[in-house]
Amino acid sequence: MDRRYDLEKQHKKGKMHAIERIQKLLDANSFFEIGQEVTHHCKDFGMDTIITPYDGVITGYGTVDGKKVCIYAQDFTIMGGSLGKQHGEKISGIIELAIKAKCPLIGINDSGGARIQEGVHALAGYGKIFYYNTKASGYIPQISVIAGPCAGGAVYSPGLTDFVFMIDDISNMFVTGPKVVKTVTNEDVTPDQLGGAFMHASKSGVVHFRHNEEGACYQQIRKLLQAIPHNNELTDTFCSRSYEHKDQNSIINILPIQSNRTYDMKKIVTSCMDDDSFIEVHSEFAKNIVVGFGKISGCLIGVIANQPAFLAGVLDCDASDKAARFIRYCDAFHIPIVTFTDVPGFLPGLSQEEKGIIRHGAKLLYAYSEATVPKINVIIRKAYGGAYIAMSSKHLGADFVYAWPTAEIAVMGAEGAIDVLYHQQLTKTENKEQVRKQKINEYEEKFLNPTIAAQHGYIDAIIEPEQTRKIIFDSLKMLGNKKEASMQMNKKHGNIPL
Repeated sequence: MDRRYDLEKQHKKGKMHAIERIQKLLDANSFFEIGQEVTHHCKDFGMDTIITPYDGVITGYGTVDGKKVCIYAQDFTIMGGSLGKQHGEKISGIIELAIKAKCPLIGINDSGGARIQEGVHALAGYGKIFYYNTKASGYIPQISVIAGPCAGGAVYSPGLTDFVFMIDDISNMFVTGPKVVKTVTNEDVTPDQLGGAFMHASKSGVVHFRHNEEGACYQQIRKLLQAIPHNNELTDTFCSRSYEHKDQNSIINILPIQSNRTYDMKKIVTSCMDDDSFIEVHSEFAKNIVVGFGKISGCLIGVIANQPAFLAGVLDCDASDKAARFIRYCDAFHIPIVTFTDVPGFLPGLSQEEKGIIRHGAKLLYAYSEATVPKINVIIRKAYGGAYIAMSSKHLGADFVYAWPTAEIAVMGAEGAIDVLYHQQLTKTENKEQVRKQKINEYEEKFLNPTIAAQHGYIDAIIEPEQTRKIIFDSLKMLGNKKEASMQMNKKHGNIPL
């Protein structure tokens, strides 16, 4: 069907049109449109004289690198991309088709929100979308692009999906806009301050990937789809792969000699991955922990790693949430999880306790304990206190835990431990600093190493840093056919501390 789209109206705003976005994302000439004749059925408020081609949302299917995907894109040039009943039915219908076809769903959101003229019917449209987003969760990957305004109830569909993309200068996402905020709270905020790409990528954590222009956004989506399984039944097993050697002799040089110095954990992570294979997720949010996808000898893994370069790699509320959600995604799609640990503990302080560090930290414990995919942990340096347990320890069901010789596994660091253990003795001695230093040295020599943990079986082996990639590969190959034995408890599901 020959159709003329109002491309110019979008271009004037520095935005692509819905059909251009679909064409940019999918393989050339692969898109097939569904529901192109659908329109609204509303007769109130003058709607009987208004024509809404395809009711303001283009839906259909196509391919990315030859693999099928379902897609929808809202057209802001038609009644501001507002969602009415038929519009909502089209979106929920394409999600349902994606579920049936077991293929990824991509949603491109550019809408002024609910179509007021249709009243409760518009709300019903949103509700049905949320229902099918939830049904699809953990079964197929769901990707949302915020390519314009996204407000009110519209934000909750992206909030239910796996990966959210935003674009600088054209994306906004908030439950209530600046005018309502001004009326209710008397705060003066701009749309970008309230719900711009940078805010959501760095502060709220709603957004996983941020780009400065649309073309780069769609290229990143294609790259992500190349890496991840397209449904929860596809597995990329290590069993059939042969190890591909990569020189790691310089990996130890990444680690500072002094244990209290910072370094970039991503350098250790990428040293263990195939070249250019690491895709970091949530790179601007909770930077004290790193999550993302990588490959070893061509096989996909999920990576969780403390980042000493930010807040010393400590676990806080946001880092716990970020890691827990990513672990659950990997587990749902049978992606092995490799953890790189260097954590001094959970972040102390009034603000963290008030924010609920107990509840948020429990999410991380729950996610690791619940996950049944192969789980490998490499302790690089610090692993202190409850954070040692939380970071994929044997006690939470890790299959293999390895430690570099530099690993420090203890309840706390040497200085803090000595101040607690020898408090009374130190207050009475004349040479306080000399005795304290002696006790610290003794503690470090006896406890701040992986030997005791290895002797008790909490660590499977102390490995040389240059062996890390090969040992991870061999371990995952060993676990290629892993089946977790059920404890035969009759329950519907657990109750994660959300």
